Amino acid sequence: MTVQTVNGTVVLHLPVEGAPIATGQDALDLLGDAWGSGAELVAVPASRLAASFFDLRSGHAGEFVQKLVNYRMRLAVLGDISAQVAASDALGAFVVESNRGAHVWFLDGPDELARRLAQTG
Repeated sequence: MTVQTVNGTVVLHLPVEGAPIATGQDALDLLGDAWGSGAELVAVPASRLAASFFDLRSGHAGEFVQKLVNYRMRLAVLGDISAQVAASDALGAFVVESNRGAHVWFLDGPDELARRLAQTG
């Protein structure tokens, strides 16, 4: 994990390599890491998210995101999820709605995250 300040926001970047992430417990573990590093936002590579995260019927995405939002930790999922979105209208709607807000974003990568943080802080 690396921590860097991006346009005034302390971001905890998870590495591409590592165990799949999806559950509420994973979110709590991530919160501990984020708080320990002083992060305000966690950037998770899309490739680290378990397939069940993108299947909204599993409830994993909702539980994961809700835990982070409840504890006021912002989340950025970084990477191409176009295949998953193409396979699920519900996921597409979830991504669009999330990207309208300030707490959960689905972005192409670190450059797009930096642009978004420059706009919103």
